[in-house]
Parts: sequence; C-alpha cells; structure tokens
Amino acid sequence: MLLESSPSAPLPSQSLSFDSPQIDYSRHTVRPIGVYALHGLASDRQRLMAIDWVRGYLVQVNPTTDSTSVLNTHQAEAFQDGSGLAVWEDQVWFAKGNAVFYCGADFQPQRFVELPYPVDGVAVWQSTIYISSQKLGYIAVYDRTTARPITRFPKPGVGIERLTVRDEELWICDDLERSVYCMDRATGEVQFSVLTPYDLPSGLAFHPHPNGGEDLLYVAYATEEYYIRDNPNDLDNPRELTLRDRTFIHPLHIKYDAAQGYALSNGYLIEMSYVEELSQLESVSLTNLEWRIAMPATTDRQKVLRVEPVGLPFTEEEQGGQRVAVFRFDQMAAGESRIFGWKALMEVRGIKYRLTPRDVEQLPPLSEELSQKYLVDDDDLAMDSSVIQAAAREAIGTETNLLRKILRIRNYVYDRLSYSIKPHIDRPDVALERGTGSCGEYVGLLLALARLNGIACRTVGRYKCPPDPDQRGMPLQPDFNHVWIEFYLPGRGWLPMESNVDDVIEGGPYPTRFFMGLPWFHAEIAKGISFEKIAAADIPEDTSIGDLSINHIRFTILQELPPP
Repeated sequence: MLLESSPSAPLPSQSLSFDSPQIDYSRHTVRPIGVYALHGLASDRQRLMAIDWVRGYLVQVNPTTDSTSVLNTHQAEAFQDGSGLAVWEDQVWFAKGNAVFYCGADFQPQRFVELPYPVDGVAVWQSTIYISSQKLGYIAVYDRTTARPITRFPKPGVGIERLTVRDEELWICDDLERSVYCMDRATGEVQFSVLTPYDLPSGLAFHPHPNGGEDLLYVAYATEEYYIRDNPNDLDNPRELTLRDRTFIHPLHIKYDAAQGYALSNGYLIEMSYVEELSQLESVSLTNLEWRIAMPATTDRQKVLRVEPVGLPFTEEEQGGQRVAVFRFDQMAAGESRIFGWKALMEVRGIKYRLTPRDVEQLPPLSEELSQKYLVDDDDLAMDSSVIQAAAREAIGTETNLLRKILRIRNYVYDRLSYSIKPHIDRPDVALERGTGSCGEYVGLLLALARLNGIACRTVGRYKCPPDPDQRGMPLQPDFNHVWIEFYLPGRGWLPMESNVDDVIEGGPYPTRFFMGLPWFHAEIAKGISFEKIAAADIPEDTSIGDLSINHIRFTILQELPPP
C-alpha cells in the first residue's frame, strides 16, 4: 500500500531566524556590487552616488547593505572614462577628458566648460564650480551661470585630486599623496590634512550617518590587487598570478588638534611581536651575555597598551627616554636553542602635522645638549668627506628657513638616489656617488646633509605592518625592516620624515604625504637609539646578531579603532 499525503495536512514549516549583528557604520566598509573602479563620489543627502569610470555607470549605493543600482541605464557610454562627481539641486556634474559636464534627470550630458588639460574632479556650491586638474596644477574656480573663470588656487598635492564642498570648506582627496585636505574655499588656504588608511583615494563625499548624528566623510578607493587564479586549462601549472580591480568606500575619521598642530585619522588595534631564534652560523659559547631589544614607544599617534615577554623573561630599562627589554644569559652554550623576545599590543593611527615655513621664521636656538648629540657624526656618516660637505652646501643653496631647508635636503636626496635593496649599508658618500641606496642609505645621507646644515636629526624604525587593514585576525609578516628619520624643530619638538618612500616620481614633484606625517602602519621603535644590541665579555670580534640568531616579526591587525 502506498502512503499518500493529505492536501489538508500541510507539511510542518521551519523558519530560520538570525540575530542581526550591531554594525558600527563609522567603521563599516561599503563594497558596491558590480562596479570596477570608482573615480568619484557624491551625495544629495538622500542618496550616496558614485561613478564607475570603466563601465560608465552612475550608481546609487546603499551604505548599510552595499545594494547597488545603475541610474544612467541608457547613457552609460556617455559617462565612460568619467571622473569626479558632484550633485547640486537637480543636476549631476562630472569630468571627462578635458571637459566638465552636467546633466538633469534624463542623464544626457551637456558640456559646461573645456580646459586645455585633462580634468580630474569637480565640486559645486551654489553658483560656484571648482575644477581640479593635475596637468594644470591648479584648482580652477568658475561661475556656474556664465561659465567664466573667477580665480584659481594651487593644488595642495601632486596627484589626481577629487573634490567636494561642505559649507565654507573645499575638501580634496589626492591619490598619490594618500591624503585628504580641508581648504578654505574662498582663499584656497589649506587648514589641515589627514592621511587615508588605504592607498589611492579616488573620491569623497559627506553623507548622513545611517544612524543619525554627525555626517560621515566617505572616501572611495580604486586600485588593483594580485591574486592566485586557478587555470584548469594548464594541467602542469594550474595556478597563475594575475590582477583584478578592487574598489570600495570607507569612512574617514578625522581629529584635528589645532593647538598641537596635527590631525589624526583612522587607526587600528595591532599586536606586534619581535622574537629572536638562536641559530648560530658558527658555534660559539658566550658568558654573561646581555641582549637588548628596544620596545615600541608611546607617541602622538601610537599608544602602547602592554608589552609581555615571549619565551624568556626580561627586565625593562630606559635608554634615552626609550623602553628597552634586556635579556640576560649567564652562559650561552655553543649550539644552544632558544626563542625569546616581546609581544606588544598597541593602538596606531595616521598622523599629519600642519606647519608652514611662516610658522618657523623665528625659532629659539638648538640646545647645547641636542647639538652635541644630534649634530655629530656618530654612525659613520662621512660628514668630513668633501663629497658630503659639497652636497650639504648644494642641497640648501641660500635657504635659511629650517622647514624649507629640510624639505630641500629631502628632495636633493630623492633627485640623486634611486631605491634598491642591498645586503649591507654603505657610507653616504659611497651611496651618493653610486646613485642608488636602500632605506638605510637614504637615512644615512639625509642625516649627514641635515646635520651639516645645523638640523638635529635621528633615526626611527624599525618595521611596518603590511598595510592592508582588511587582513584582520591573521598573522602578517613584513618582508623587510625599515628606518626613517625625525628632525627637531626648536620650540616644537621632533617631527617625522620618511626616508625613501615618497621618492616615487622620477625627477619630482615628490609627494609630501610622509613629510611631517606617518600612516597607521608604521611601528615607532628606537628613536635615536640602537634597536638591538648584544654584549658579552668573551664575544669574538666582528660577531653580529645575524651570526647568532634569526629574527621573527609578526603583526596581527585585530580591529579598526573607533573615531578619535
């Protein structure tokens, strides 16, 4: 007998219920669906809109769900290669080629004005149009009713810039500078700038917070990423390295402290560990070995929450105002195996100091203590070499302003060195004559030229966290160590300056993103002191740490910090 189901007896239903997680939209990454490269962002207070320059889509994006819809369904081709985006009343504005266009609800673009050079960004406020062009080198200001130029301001950065307006402020993002600038839209004076947490910002807009309250500043990013692709047609080598587009939108956090002269941006809670593994190249026995490893510093942008030992206990000492972990061994036997080091939990943020040459016209003299410590050749800097002394004179010319001097020295070094990785660091005169250098050789030359010109400088390092905030909760290993410098401004204090990272354009103009600024992924350790040193009564001459051990460096990005 077959069992039959009765139509009057419905099958039992099962419903699944999910508890929606509480989302902090101030830290929520918006990932629009079906777009390739967003090169402009705008808001009409109701909708967050973006322009995809690859497909020409003008899209509306829901910042809480990532839901994406195309607005210009029949005019996408006319928007292809479009960049920059602005909305004013019932009009949409964008740039394409050398021209600025606007359109109404029919999305049929009409030409507003054409420039001699490619246009990158556009912003609209009442009867005023702001237009940015990297090639032109200015932000041009036009009258919306007559299409005639009113004035123009120098671009604050050297890259491609997109614009938005908020009240009396013109906000600018620059892809090469990795920065967002806040400018007085009437005078063109930059009020402050901040570093973005991701590379290559490509648009920005203020939009209401999904939960109410203060508006969020959303920044779009457009880049490419490498990934391993599975190729089933190649049986011998089915894995291949290729590129794909990567574009998204993320809120930018800003805290500008006018009194302190700097602005903080997005930050992350990071765990960093530095561990040595004894692995001798040649067997050696050492008595009363003291192994010193500097620990992270607490600074304006970096807060150390705790440091704990790994493998072996250490005692903590202070050296030059820096925390140092000291490991002691009564006897280290030949071939002995040990692992030891520290693990630190710290908060790190981007920081950008805002000082102009006018701010440093009248400085107090450098103290005798700093002069004796930071104007001398204490690290084989070849400051007595005729090559370096001539370079020090040539680098600054007749400049007397300290801020302009150090920037000219940086640009001089960038003009004459190209980056290359080397197994050891040569003296500055050797690197200068060779024309290439590692970050350590950039640092040596910068220190020598600055000190010869009366600018106190010191090294800082030692590592950078792999700079992708999306890779959270997993161990990340940096490929190389890294050092940069700090220069001293009397009456103000120490300011950071990257060694080689801004040397990205052959012959300039060079970005100033990391001149008086550091991104979130730098770990500040060992300011003006040795990062690591060993000492023992019976240590053989010329024995280095690399002869005794292998270091292991690991970062883990735990979470993005709340807005500062």
